[in-house]
Amino acid sequence: MLIDTHAHLLPYDYPADAPECFPRMEPVDGETARTLLFGQMQFKARDVFFDAERRLEAQDASGVDVEVLTPMPPLLRYDLPLADGLSLARHVNEFSATLCQTEPTRLIALGMVPMQDPDAATAELTAIQEMGLAGVEIASNILGASIGHEKFLPFFAECERLGLAVFVHAMPSPTERLPMSAMGTYVVGVEGAFAAASMVTGGTAAKCPDLRISFSHAAGGYPLMIPRHQYFWGGSWNEEPKNPERAVMPDDGPSPLEHARRFYYDSLVFDRRALTYLIDLLGADRLLVGSDFPAMPREDPAGRTLASMGLPDDVLRQITWDNAWRWLGMQPTR
Repeated sequence: MLIDTHAHLLPYDYPADAPECFPRMEPVDGETARTLLFGQMQFKARDVFFDAERRLEAQDASGVDVEVLTPMPPLLRYDLPLADGLSLARHVNEFSATLCQTEPTRLIALGMVPMQDPDAATAELTAIQEMGLAGVEIASNILGASIGHEKFLPFFAECERLGLAVFVHAMPSPTERLPMSAMGTYVVGVEGAFAAASMVTGGTAAKCPDLRISFSHAAGGYPLMIPRHQYFWGGSWNEEPKNPERAVMPDDGPSPLEHARRFYYDSLVFDRRALTYLIDLLGADRLLVGSDFPAMPREDPAGRTLASMGLPDDVLRQITWDNAWRWLGMQPTR
């Protein structure tokens, strides 16, 4: 059994009277695909992005039992005026909920909110829950601001209160220091690390201990930096007992590793050696299967690298099935 927790959707279309800043989905002659036009972006979207029947066929072909669907990240346009951003989010959320009603035991969706206005985003969470969406997707930064900034704390506190899962997808910052050509490679690692680290260093992780939050691509470079933070916090190497005399940034709260082990991380890191490190450092109970499908092709079959690692059956089941339900806060489907 396998759940793909990092898969994307796109609405089939947008209202004819939508603002000019809205996306458009234009037909492709002779094909079932549609072209997404959004600002300077042009993206040919195969019908699997918006057709439930095609999604289920793709699941069956790759050995996926359940997908957690989130909006394609370019839809997270926090530069839009609030009214337009809220309207876009509601349209995408309604489409997502409708798509999943086709087969709710195999299609589970998260919504989106206008994070450019934290108060409006927080107020929208109740509607997301009432629509039957399991949580919310946000970008790794909000117009350059770290998600761990105190102004977003009420948003995360409300997600925690409502029991909504949060998925953080790495996205470039307006002050990007790498070219856009690096978006699919190094920007993912840098932005994921900033996002996860900010949740710890900004205090949100401590103030929202029951928040169920997952980071795309295993939060990029963050796991490699946790031991350094652990040393500054406790003055010791290799997770040995705390040495206050050496600690540079001591405090009496949970260690950086304890915070990191409350987060979830998808396993889309492309190498079994990286997966081995993640399991060893963070624990098998923190990892989820992710693919970025259909923006990227899945392994064939899904989870092939994990299955090739010789993991005990109970560990493999945790990563491919059990952990996802705990992150979602849902009972497993049959």
